[in-house]
Amino acid sequence: MKFDTVIKGGTVVTASDTMRADVGVLGGKITALAAELPETGTVIDATGKHVLPGAIETHCHIEQESA
Repeated sequence: MKFDTVIKGGTVVTASDTMRADVGVLGGKITALAAELPETGTVIDATGKHVLPGAIETHCHIEQESA
């Protein structure tokens, strides 16, 4: 399978598990998690990093005033 983006070599963290895996993205959606995905399209090296699929803006500013 070909992907638009492959995130390689990271530690994938989900709500229920942590695993070493590659993440394949096609059409803006995660379509595959596997130990080794083919390097197609844009390849992002995530070696030594955590990858949190679906996590967006994971921090907040509790003391920040709203406008």
